[in-house]
Amino acid sequence: MCLAVPMKVIEIDGNRAKVEMGGTMRVVGLDIIDPLPKVGDYVIVHAGFVINIIDEAEAQTILHDFAVLFGDDDEVHF
Repeated sequence: MCLAVPMKVIEIDGNRAKVEMGGTMRVVGLDIIDPLPKVGDYVIVHAGFVINIIDEAEAQTILHDFAVLFGDDDEVHF
């Protein structure tokens, strides 16, 4: 099963971005998105690449839904 996850852009270096969600950091590719996100944007990450830019409210809604789906009682915050 593949899952796309909302994450916040922390840093951009060329065609790579450091993103974060709930304290987990990843370096992901920006090769398949146009326009490029900016630092502070919320994005959808799938298979190591940013595939979409979303607003913060949408990211929080998705993360809340994941928490409910997986039975996590703790809220997930950026």
